[in-house]
Amino acid sequence: MKLFCVCFCVLLATVSCNTNQSSNNAIEDNNNPPPPIIGYSIIKVYPHDTSSYTEGLELKNNSLYESGGNYGSSKLVQKSIDGNITKSVALAKQYFGEGITILNNKIYQLTWSEHVVFVYDISTFKKTNELHWPYEGWGMTNDGKNIIISTGSSILYFVDPDSFKILNQVSVTDNYGPISKVNELEYVNNFIYANIYETDNIIKIDPQTGIVVGKLDLSGILQKSGISYDVQKYSQSSGNVLNGIAYDSSKNSFLVTGKMWPSMFEIKLNN
Repeated sequence: MKLFCVCFCVLLATVSCNTNQSSNNAIEDNNNPPPPIIGYSIIKVYPHDTSSYTEGLELKNNSLYESGGNYGSSKLVQKSIDGNITKSVALAKQYFGEGITILNNKIYQLTWSEHVVFVYDISTFKKTNELHWPYEGWGMTNDGKNIIISTGSSILYFVDPDSFKILNQVSVTDNYGPISKVNELEYVNNFIYANIYETDNIIKIDPQTGIVVGKLDLSGILQKSGISYDVQKYSQSSGNVLNGIAYDSSKNSFLVTGKMWPSMFEIKLNN
């Protein structure tokens, strides 16, 4: 749920669905140790399209695939890492594009509240199918067999890629309990990395248990880009927050960016 101006009724629904969010007032569970902090190093800084309200990011065969949101400007693009677009498709104005994943030469793209999943042929970008998703669509990834979806709550859903039938679900938890606002997802080496909406954090999740086994704090990373930018425009209150994780298996590095950010970062994790 990433729209700049959200009507009051939608905001109330959002508050309701996120009442299980961890907070500073939550009681720590000493039987569930706090996740260790994962350090990182910036390898390279790339330009990023500042018109893209980034909802999904994935790297495959040296091409970057990005889903952008907002009504009237949602899109799916294929581009080089340095930003040269090779394919693009615009969504109709009634759809708010969300997370994407690539499986079996198909690109799956969620929509936020329209309950529609678009399926495209990866080679042509031709839409080949539409599937139904009963909840809000936020982030999406896959484990090579099942598609994994976040909905803005603490729950991750494992679904069949053909029917979108829910096969399993886990609750994402840390030492303070369930974590809501789980957003963009990336499945890497049997773990799920996830942005937490409206924070500078990426968490590492055990998909079998939902337990957070690591936490990456990217506070201040945009300042490290070396370019001038409007601090207020990219503040947490602006909505232009950290979002987008793509893994480069050839380099064992990650590409991360944010909504309408001017930069994308290649980072290497320290552990």
